[in-house]
Amino acid sequence: MKRFIYLFTFILSFQQVFAQTAPPASVANIEQDLKKLNVLGSVLYVAAHPDDENTRLLAYLAQERHYRTGYLSLTRGDGGQNLIGTEQAELLGAIRTQELLAARRMDGAEQFFSRANDFGFSKGPDETLKIWDREKVLSDVVWVIRNFRPDVMICRFPTTGEGGHGHHTSSAILAQEAFTAAADPSRFPEQLKYVKPWQVKRLLWNTFNFGSVNTTSDNQLKIDVGGYNSYLGKSYGEIAAESRSNHKTQGFGSARQRGQAFDYFKTILGDAPQNDIMDGVNTSWKRVNGGNEIEANLSIINKVFDPANPQLSVPALVRLLGMVEKVPDVYWRNQKAAQLKNLIAECAGLWFESYCTAPMYAKGDNVDVSTQMIVRSDAQVTLTSVSYKTDADKPDGHENLAANILKTVNSTFKATELTQPYWLKYPHGVAMYSTGYLDSIGDVAQKTLPQNIPPAMHVVFTIAGKPISYDVPVQYKYVDPARGEIYQPLIIAPALTANIVNKDYIYNSQQSQTIQVKLKAFTKASGNISLKPIAGWKISPASIAYTDKNKGDEWTVNFTVSPADANPHVNVIEAVAEANGEKSSLGFQQIRYEHIPTITLFPPAQAKLVNIDLKTAGKKIGYIAGAGDLVPEALQQVGYEVHELTENEVLNDDLSKYDAIITGVRAYNVSQRLVFEQPKLMDYVKNGGNLVVQYNNNVGVLVHPGPYPFTVVNQRVTNEDAVVTFTEPASPLLNYPNKITKKDFDGWIQERGLYFVSNIDATYHTPLLMNDPNEAPNKGSLITADYGKGRFVYTSLAFFRELPAGVPGAYRLFVNLLSNPKK
Repeated sequence: MKRFIYLFTFILSFQQVFAQTAPPASVANIEQDLKKLNVLGSVLYVAAHPDDENTRLLAYLAQERHYRTGYLSLTRGDGGQNLIGTEQAELLGAIRTQELLAARRMDGAEQFFSRANDFGFSKGPDETLKIWDREKVLSDVVWVIRNFRPDVMICRFPTTGEGGHGHHTSSAILAQEAFTAAADPSRFPEQLKYVKPWQVKRLLWNTFNFGSVNTTSDNQLKIDVGGYNSYLGKSYGEIAAESRSNHKTQGFGSARQRGQAFDYFKTILGDAPQNDIMDGVNTSWKRVNGGNEIEANLSIINKVFDPANPQLSVPALVRLLGMVEKVPDVYWRNQKAAQLKNLIAECAGLWFESYCTAPMYAKGDNVDVSTQMIVRSDAQVTLTSVSYKTDADKPDGHENLAANILKTVNSTFKATELTQPYWLKYPHGVAMYSTGYLDSIGDVAQKTLPQNIPPAMHVVFTIAGKPISYDVPVQYKYVDPARGEIYQPLIIAPALTANIVNKDYIYNSQQSQTIQVKLKAFTKASGNISLKPIAGWKISPASIAYTDKNKGDEWTVNFTVSPADANPHVNVIEAVAEANGEKSSLGFQQIRYEHIPTITLFPPAQAKLVNIDLKTAGKKIGYIAGAGDLVPEALQQVGYEVHELTENEVLNDDLSKYDAIITGVRAYNVSQRLVFEQPKLMDYVKNGGNLVVQYNNNVGVLVHPGPYPFTVVNQRVTNEDAVVTFTEPASPLLNYPNKITKKDFDGWIQERGLYFVSNIDATYHTPLLMNDPNEAPNKGSLITADYGKGRFVYTSLAFFRELPAGVPGAYRLFVNLLSNPKK
């Protein structure tokens, strides 16, 4: 039973303990934390995606009202678009996870997720909840409620559909169901080994006024959340803008708001509040046994607190910690004990961190760690022990820490677990991340948390006569010449990783291709590398040996692969890396952006082999970059020469040398220079060129992309299997150089297309019709028109998803868009 009690305690205290190295120690932080210590209330905000949350309200609840405040995003935003890079799907979800954590560091709330995968836009909750495993997502929401124990829950969206996106409405439906289920011991009883049922006081809907949709009204409860926090030197509107501006992949940089601002609330379940969302909830220490004495002592500490000498409050805070540790309510005991420990360190001027000496280690290797600490006051602090596991504490002796003298303790522990993001540890489908991570008690502990529980050193100090422990995450620290001191997560990798160079290999004959595999050693190793045999393919050689590679070595090996027959087929090929007698099939990938920590993943060492009947016409392609996509790399796979055009080349070079020019996704949204380049592009078409414009959204198109009028609208076909009708079977787009049939629309992923066009000038041809269930056929996915001697094509089809995924028919159709038959 001890292990379950420990796990429950660990889950409750994780957010505070692992939020940083040492807590910030400014007087403003200390006084804010003293106020928070006196508040026993919690609020959980629930929505569907990164960016759905009301950051101003979260900041107000966390920093003004001092409630424990959390945001549960059902998904990690995997299905959206990326305005700053080419990452899609789970890679984009990993980035948005870190963007949300950066946002929470600014607004003061905590972050949680369910296992639901953002599979893309959904037009209603029926579709969403059919694709998601409704019961499993509900169980995750219940798990968060039972762990977090909110007094009040708040939904961003209603169940009636005003939120638009099916995921939005589903988040409200699941929140309502979880409100009841979390209190029912017969629902998800397997959770009760670790947590107890919990009844939330009320569920509110945070109504909104977005564009043309206004769900607020004068008879709703309203709260002014536009106040100013003198400790932070910012209004909650300013904090919210800084928080929201971390959503860089979505282009959500926000202006700081100042002055009065109201949020409105409608009661969905539970008692309706009259004056405040916490009506009827005791948020003082009186809600727990023994709280009166704690409250009285805390009042005295606040009165005598000396901002010039915070260390004078340390003895009283340590005594208060002893009182708090006797509180019978386990939840509030752990919450307030964790807060008090941080507050004691802040007041004592006690700083500490643990860092490893190298950025990466192999599983099974020893990790060398330096734990540093310093007391920047005259508070009496003694170092008692430093160890890797709490169950392995061995006193190192007692050493008084001299004021303002840095102390370093060197330690070693064995790396036992890869630092792969836990939700990507196992293969997953379109709708949900795998439940495989629930197999071990350690994985249960991090379930619904935003990221892995990091390796940590357990450091025990004796402060004012009382042993007080801190779990200090082990990080890697280095100095960048331009950015200064940088902290990054510790990376524990396989002994050897194998990256197949391309994601897809496209074949249109039995001619062989060279498949390169890049290897990276994370420890000294010998072994071999091979590609798993696949029926219908020839692979040579069977394996390639290597010897005496050292940590950090990288090299490349080549295999020759060809189809065994001419029949079209698609297979997945996998690299197997053997190192020192152990095999693995994992690659190595890092995602680097300055606004978030480096993300390190070990994806499957796989690629797709696509043998298709593909004819090409033309060779040279000019590409104008947009928000970011992998279409150029996909075209290079089928033999095109792709050159990314600069503005100077568009304006001054002879563009007639290009068989086609393509604009990247959302180019007309993000490139302010296209307004100057557009006349030259139209001249290129008029003189015989072929311009293919990929989708743009309907907000902020800076210049009209075509020779004749049309309007980009927020219409899409989200069913990737939607029936496609050919309205102009003789269209060159459907016949040259590849004869397009209905089979070419098989196997598409996530959606058919997005931001279709409407109000289409009669000059355009519209060769395709498609629609989602119960909707009228839509002709706006693909339009084309002759202009002068050339051709203009605009497509809202999701080629930016389909080509990197190796969808055969998408290649055949996109090649046709690039191939204008000679007249």
